[in-house]
Amino acid sequence: MAITKSAKKAIRQSATRKEQNNVYKNKIKKLVKEVKSLMAANKNKEAQKMLADIYSALDKAAKVGVIKKNNASRRKSRLTKLVDKK
Repeated sequence: MAITKSAKKAIRQSATRKEQNNVYKNKIKKLVKEVKSLMAANKNKEAQKMLADIYSALDKAAKVGVIKKNNASRRKSRLTKLVDKK
């Protein structure tokens, strides 16, 4: 357990940041899952429309440092390739 005042504050900060980061990650996961399910159901038009939302969520997560910039770029590329394939 933390003893010093600064260590206690660091624990509080990391807990707060973890919660905020999980909001971004969960939003991305939810959107990607939805697009994959749309693609499985052959609803290509709806999946294509959702790409903009995913791009936005990935870019925002990369901007605030939840994921790296190249990670966001790679995910966008793979999703686009998946949607364009059918």
